[in-house]
Amino acid sequence: MELLKAIQSRRSIRNFKSDPVPDHLIKELLEAARLAPSGSNLQATRFVVIKSQGERMKLKECTPLPFVAHAPVVIACCIDKGAIANTMARYKELMEAQAFVGTPLADDATLIEAYAKRRSSIDQATIKAYLTLNAAIAIEHIALRAVDLGLGSCWIMMFDSAKTKSVLELDDRYDVVALLPIGYPDQSPAARPRVPLEELVIKEV
Repeated sequence: MELLKAIQSRRSIRNFKSDPVPDHLIKELLEAARLAPSGSNLQATRFVVIKSQGERMKLKECTPLPFVAHAPVVIACCIDKGAIANTMARYKELMEAQAFVGTPLADDATLIEAYAKRRSSIDQATIKAYLTLNAAIAIEHIALRAVDLGLGSCWIMMFDSAKTKSVLELDDRYDVVALLPIGYPDQSPAARPRVPLEELVIKEV
């Protein structure tokens, strides 16, 4: 499917067929997420793939939206807060890949070291917000690839994060930022209202 068509066709799907999602398609979704860009190439987004009915039913205790558990697959999208410690290593990989050619960073490693040092002193709330923003890019990659594969999904952020983390038995370094039910759509929603483009553009200078 052409990218623009996938963007135009994507809907939030809340009714799913009972048909299981083949493992090779789940792998395709996760691969799309793996290829998503991230700041400083930190790649701090992690996933828990929930396929068993028993484990999905446990999620019903974490959200007021029961359809989440009725999807054949739920992907819990998480951030790894510990990944921030890998900033310098990721920068070195980018330098070796010549990602900074044409920028001051290409010729001055001290700039990178100074930036990495500053980041290590950032407060936890700012780090979480930064990593969550990066995770959002990966999640949307999954959502669009799902459309491409004939699947549906729906971003879910209405859940008890602490309870979800407990159900998934995640340690403290991980935070769940979204639940993504995945399956074959059992509905064909109309396009949702969108504000005119003119309202989105603040100014052109």
